[in-house]
Parts: sequence; C-alpha cells; structure tokens
Amino acid sequence: MHHSPRAALLTGANIRYFLFLNLGLALTAAGVHFFKSPNHFAMGGTSGISIILSTLLPGLDVGPAMFLINGALVVLGLAFLGTRTMGATVYSSFALSAFITALETAFPMAAPFTNDTFLELCYAVILPAAGSAILFNIGASSGGTDILAMILAKKTSLEIGKALLVSDFLIALVAGGLYGVRTGLYCVLGLLAKAFVVDGVIDGINVRKKVTIISRDPEHVKAFIMERLNRSATVYTAHGAYTGQELQVLTTVLNRHQSVLLRDYIRKTDPKAFITIVNSSETIGKGFRAI
Repeated sequence: MHHSPRAALLTGANIRYFLFLNLGLALTAAGVHFFKSPNHFAMGGTSGISIILSTLLPGLDVGPAMFLINGALVVLGLAFLGTRTMGATVYSSFALSAFITALETAFPMAAPFTNDTFLELCYAVILPAAGSAILFNIGASSGGTDILAMILAKKTSLEIGKALLVSDFLIALVAGGLYGVRTGLYCVLGLLAKAFVVDGVIDGINVRKKVTIISRDPEHVKAFIMERLNRSATVYTAHGAYTGQELQVLTTVLNRHQSVLLRDYIRKTDPKAFITIVNSSETIGKGFRAI
C-alpha cells in the first residue's frame, strides 16, 4: 500500500505530540509524588486538593484521589463542552492520575527525601512547572482545574486567571490550617514561583536567534545559511549613514547551535562583518512552529 508523504508527516507529528504529552505528564507526576505529597505542598489544583484529601481520609492515596476528582471534572467537561472540545484533555486527566498511582505503588514515600524543606520545594515547583510548560507548548493541558476554567470561560464572563489564582490560594490556606503556618507559607511561595518557572521554561524551549549580518561578501554568507544550515534569509538593501555606501543586509532566524555555526563561519571568512544576534522567545511560520 502506498502512503503519501503528507500522511507520514501527520503520523510523525502525532507520535511527537503523544511523546511530549506523556513526558509533560510524567514530569508533573514525579513532582507531585516525590516532592509535593511527602511535604504536604498543596499548591492549588487537583493535586493540592488530593494531598489534603489523602490526609483527611487516611485510606485514600493521592493518585486515586486525583482520579476521582479528575473523573468528576471530565464528566462536567463532556457535559458542558462536548467531546470535540475536550480532546486530549480526557486522556491527560486520567493519565496523570495513573502515573501518580504507578509511582505510589513502585516507590512509596513514607517521608521526604531530605530534611531541607526549601530544597524539596524547589523540586516540587520545577518538575511540575517543566511538565506544564511542555504541555502548554504543544497546546495540551494536564486536565484538572483547566477543565473547570474552560467551562467557566464558555458559560460566564468571569476572569478565569484570577478565579483560578484565588482558588489556588484558598487551597494553600487550607494546607496552612491543616499542616501548620510554615507549610502554608511554603505553599504560597511555591504557587507564586511556579508561574515564573513555567514562563522561563517555555521561553527556553522556544528561544530562537534572530541574526542580522552586514558583510562585504553577502553571497557566500547567504549560500552558507541556505546550503549548510538549511535555512533561508531575508535580503534587503541599505545605505551606511557615515559612508553612504550601498550595503546588503541579511536577516535570518536560527536555533542556538546554527547561530554559533554561522557566527564562526563569518568570523573566519569576513572578520570585519557586522553581526547582531538577539533572542526571539517565539518564532512562528514555516520551518518553526505552525501558525
């Protein structure tokens, strides 16, 4: 049977999406099981509610508690949003609970890894934040309270970001009442830190280098970009303000490694070239992220 290149591309894209989806969920699960749960870091979301429930109901572990909460939210999502809108969110909701349950079974945590609570908090923030960043970057989510946010966004004019932030703070306050002020303060600190870490990781994943070159030998630079780096460039004519000389300016967008190769090539072939390299936190278009 003959398969078209487009079908193969779609299959490859689906596999890549599925792999990154599970990587994001696995990192989130590791952060919840190994660092959040043993330290009672209830920093909002369904994981925070599940940590509190596992304390109030001693026979209930965090994984099964998340399964119950996410299950209820999935039912609400399907009822109000429909199967088309929910998409991979249904899988994410149950897969995250399954990952945590598997970790609880394979690596039970009777106590935290260390006595350094701040170190534990760092990993409790970094791992789920990295997981969330990967999920956001591919257009997915871990389900949970995101489902509630989608329902509220569709049915009300409520500012969802503020509503979720308030609910997360309330969960952190309950944790403070249940586990002590010290733990509650750590939960609030972790909640605030997560937003910055997620943004930082997303920027790190998507960062590209916008390179502008003014060279005496633009044709060879252009050939290097197109043939060696397999990228394109925009070429336009400019005039030097001091000399009035006509110049060709090349602009291209590369990943970090490609920008180093281009810089080294120009350094060897045209030491007097003028180069500016700036970070671009998001590049959309052919060869990069789809629009």
